[in-house]
Amino acid sequence: MFVRFLQINIFLCLLIVLPSADALAQERVLSLREAIDQALSGNSDLRAGEQSLSANREDIGIAKSFLLPKLTFEERFLRTNNPTYAFMAKLNQERFSKADLAGAPDTFNHPDPISNFQTSLSFEQALFVPKGNVGYDMAKEEYSAKREDFSRKREEVALNVFRTFLGIQTAKEFVAVTEKGIDDAREHARIAEARYKTGLGLYSDMLRAQVALSAAEEKNVTARKDLAVAKRALGLMMGLSEAIDVREDRPDLEVRGLEYYSGTALLRKDLKGFETRYRNAENALRMAEAGYLPIIGFGGAYETDHHERPFGDEGKSWQVMAFLRWELFDGTKREHERSKAKYQIAEAGEYLEGLKKQISFQVYEAYLTVEAERKRQELAEHALKAAEEGRRLVRTRYENSLSTIVDLLDTQTNLDASRANVVEKQGAYLTAVANLGFQSGTILEDLGIED
Repeated sequence: MFVRFLQINIFLCLLIVLPSADALAQERVLSLREAIDQALSGNSDLRAGEQSLSANREDIGIAKSFLLPKLTFEERFLRTNNPTYAFMAKLNQERFSKADLAGAPDTFNHPDPISNFQTSLSFEQALFVPKGNVGYDMAKEEYSAKREDFSRKREEVALNVFRTFLGIQTAKEFVAVTEKGIDDAREHARIAEARYKTGLGLYSDMLRAQVALSAAEEKNVTARKDLAVAKRALGLMMGLSEAIDVREDRPDLEVRGLEYYSGTALLRKDLKGFETRYRNAENALRMAEAGYLPIIGFGGAYETDHHERPFGDEGKSWQVMAFLRWELFDGTKREHERSKAKYQIAEAGEYLEGLKKQISFQVYEAYLTVEAERKRQELAEHALKAAEEGRRLVRTRYENSLSTIVDLLDTQTNLDASRANVVEKQGAYLTAVANLGFQSGTILEDLGIED
């Protein structure tokens, strides 16, 4: 009675957990290439990265703006009785006359209040601005480094899609394994029941077989749930809110020699990005040294003045100029900036050397992992064959009353574990190969994806 109650509960769980036939019919079925292409264009992290990269590209324009001319328009109102400004305002308005000299010097020392609307259009162009040139170079280098970082992020997304794609295939195989386990457990229960009815077996054997059947059905529920979650996870990586199914064909990845991967790892995107930032650390030293140099440029202005209305032109004037600005002493700021830049170059150099060693280790570890997973897969396949033969022999012995139901259930448990182990090892091997491509920077090339 208890066993029957347990079977009913498991059936209800299946109705709740598993997707309906209509939901399964709506799932898109994609190949690995299609899934990666969709993820590279729709993944939320990559889309955010594209916006960040575009924002970083604008820093180049900002840095370049310091090298381009500045054009300024200004309208200014002034009312004053300051002797200097009052005299200057009348001159700029071109209204100064002999009458203004009549009361001199009192008219100069104590002028009546005067208003002035000044309209000006001015420009300034730097011809020699060392910090601006270095800043422009640094902005371009940082954008180049950001592009390498973004390319590395694309490789990471491709790896995660590959893992999830493979996880769905593995989950499907686990479902198939659990279904085989259910079929085997159902057959064992049938045999146990038949033996009990004929008086050759025990009632307890029949109960054990029914419990084993319920346990096999429970594993099937878990496997189907894991499959449904994996499908939604793939859709999430692709920037979708729906579940995505995958084709059955396994990816075919070629494994090459360690020397090949060690060589390609030197071109890994994150390493190239760090090398670019190391060069930018040297540019920071150039920036500090540029502070010792002057700034040279020229400029000019056109001006109109009126005593009653804005934008008036009672008086008109223009001027052109050249300038040299040279900061001779800044409180030793430049000396400290120069020392700081040197330390930062040394720091970046240490990090760069450390990253190269780390990448070399990661490639070596990933390559050994591939070799180990291949051997584990072979061992798992051999173990499966042994488990299948062992179960066959024990079943025959049980049918002939030469073994107990416990022996049969133990061999079945061993067979189920062996089947699951083969599926797991097959997925682990392909994942290890993909990780080797990721660590060496060749994963997109290995998967046939254009960077």
